[in-house]
Amino acid sequence: MFKITHFPQTDFQFNNFRVIDGSMKDMLKKFNTKETWIDVETLANLKGVSKRAIRLSFNSKNSNYEAKIENGKGGHLYKIRLSSIEEDLQIKYIHEYYDTLATTNNIVALHEFKPKAEKIISFKQRELALAKYDLVKIWENYRLEQKQKGISKKIADREFLTTYNTGLLYSKIFNVLGNISIGALYRWKMLLDKNPDWTVLVGNYNYTSNGCYRTSLNENEIKIFLNILLSPNKFSIGRAISLTQYILKEKNAENIPTEVTFRRYAKWYKANNLDKWTLARDGMKALKDKVEPYIVRDVSMLEVGQVLIADGHTLNFQVINPFTGKPSRATLIGFLDWKSGGLVGYDIMLEENTQNIANALRNAILNMDKIPEYVYQDNGRAFKSKFFNGDSKFEELGFTGVYQKLGITPVYATPYNARAKVIERFFLDFQESFEKLMPSYIGTSIDNKPAYMNRNEKLHKQIHAQYLCLFAGVKRARSSKAADFSPLPASRFIPTIEQALILIKEWLKFKHSQPCPNNRNKTIEQMLATIQKQNIDESQLDDLMMDTVVKHIGRNGIRFLKADYFNDALYGIRGKCVVKYNLNDLSYIKIYSMKGEFLCRADRVTATHPLAHLLGDVKDIEDYKQKIRKQKQLQNKTIKAVKEHFSLEDIDLIKSKLIEAEISKEELIIEQPVIEKQEVKKEKTKQPENYVQNRKRPIFKDNYERYEWHMKNGCIGNEDRQWLSEYIRSEEFKIIYEK
Repeated sequence: MFKITHFPQTDFQFNNFRVIDGSMKDMLKKFNTKETWIDVETLANLKGVSKRAIRLSFNSKNSNYEAKIENGKGGHLYKIRLSSIEEDLQIKYIHEYYDTLATTNNIVALHEFKPKAEKIISFKQRELALAKYDLVKIWENYRLEQKQKGISKKIADREFLTTYNTGLLYSKIFNVLGNISIGALYRWKMLLDKNPDWTVLVGNYNYTSNGCYRTSLNENEIKIFLNILLSPNKFSIGRAISLTQYILKEKNAENIPTEVTFRRYAKWYKANNLDKWTLARDGMKALKDKVEPYIVRDVSMLEVGQVLIADGHTLNFQVINPFTGKPSRATLIGFLDWKSGGLVGYDIMLEENTQNIANALRNAILNMDKIPEYVYQDNGRAFKSKFFNGDSKFEELGFTGVYQKLGITPVYATPYNARAKVIERFFLDFQESFEKLMPSYIGTSIDNKPAYMNRNEKLHKQIHAQYLCLFAGVKRARSSKAADFSPLPASRFIPTIEQALILIKEWLKFKHSQPCPNNRNKTIEQMLATIQKQNIDESQLDDLMMDTVVKHIGRNGIRFLKADYFNDALYGIRGKCVVKYNLNDLSYIKIYSMKGEFLCRADRVTATHPLAHLLGDVKDIEDYKQKIRKQKQLQNKTIKAVKEHFSLEDIDLIKSKLIEAEISKEELIIEQPVIEKQEVKKEKTKQPENYVQNRKRPIFKDNYERYEWHMKNGCIGNEDRQWLSEYIRSEEFKIIYEK
């Protein structure tokens, strides 16, 4: 005897009605369908048409159906050979009537197996049939109880029916069936007497499967309607209906269907073919995001700090551009810890560049005190640059990517696949709970922007302007006329990048105090506290991740980002150099020669109060003293270095020439004796007083120059001694020479 066995889904599976291996023809080879005959009603159900349409098709010349006539109750019955109908209908028939079969390597003789007896029963019909079954059983028990009391069936039926129809007795059944008649009870009882199975109470409706729909629309009408409805231009259903009716009218079609008929078909088609609907109207991305199944990731298998997710988010509020000083819309670069859901590193950039991303990664590493193993990030140009990943040409020069230096493995998300980046959900929370609180919030799009940004919204502009003044701490008189009130106050608060970073830091305290999305028993902050620290050296990390730029060394050192950076090592040097900087900390930069040799660390030079002694405080005065002292030290350093290259006689000769040049410019004639080289050497052994008495004092431009001259050559007379005594007690002397 032939026996069929159940195997796992190796070739195909009926329950999912999906071909797994091969085409439909290959699938049908597993079954012998030539000896299987189906009736007209079954074929009509498979095709979703009426029985009359099937009978009429037998008379058509184009029909390929093999039919035979059998004698049955009530006359002749038509039978159709299963192998002669369409292949997809054969598979559909096997699926609906033999869904428990599983294929083997043998050919299944389908006619040797009986098809399943139960019909396709909807949930609603199942509920109705079971309610009818329960009510009939309750009714029979009630009649039996009344019979024992001597009450006739007619009276008992009338009492039962009256009580039931009130809805007070058996309310659950009444809510399903509603009011019934005595004839319905007798009819249901008669069906159960013949067959005690509850399925006989299911309504004899001709149900179709999910892939079919009974409609009066013919194939031509459906084709025209779907061509318009599935257009990528996204016609509305109402517009598609009106266009279809117009096309049919132009083609002189008869009996044009009504709007309701088209609308019902469109509603059914969208519900049962959402994949085709979405792909045709919205595209592949919408199909992936809305229809295709997604993969559920088990985040519990990760460790805190093991994997970071990086992405950028365009800020929905304005910040001050540090280069132009104008309001602009920047981008937030964030590194999110996948396990805890906390933002561990971030930075704000005006455009996508490697340095801001490196700063955000640097902050993440320092905040966690750990270098992550993987970084799951975007496919942007900056993320995939040579700065992070290295390049074969750069490796030959001794340069490698930042990730390779830090031992991080980069993982890139699939392009245009928002489902792959978990950080997108974080940015949505950031938008709703932080960005909308900012006074410079401008909305997410043109359609979604604050009311004050729309035209002719004078009231909202006035309210917003007052709010900005209040936020900035500016009190401004209100104008009596709303039209005279400027929508932009004189001190409108738009944060700088530094201020925005501080505000984000404060908001993160709130965010990290919320429950962790992957562990509701702990907060995000508590999850981050479980990271195993690695004691990261900040200086080494900065060297790895600092960006470089070539600059020129000038009089005040390096001019960079509208600020001066100076170090004593840059004094007296002119030329190009390599500057390494970190936008997250611009208080200093590192200077390298063009050959890569480290020169110094240059600190940012602050501006000095123009009248420090008169209008400044103690801090301003001390700053002024330090800078004057620094100038003097550098000057003395230069003089000392020059003396090493020239003899003392040459120095005196140079001084004499300089003095003569100054006197000639002022049209003063001062006798300057010519000193022979041998005489100078002899005069070194003489007393300074004698040397001073034999020469005349030069003319000085500044007091400190005269003081320096007296310190080297002494005083000529009492007048010089008195002047020197007064100068030593002066403020200028204290500022320059006292330490």
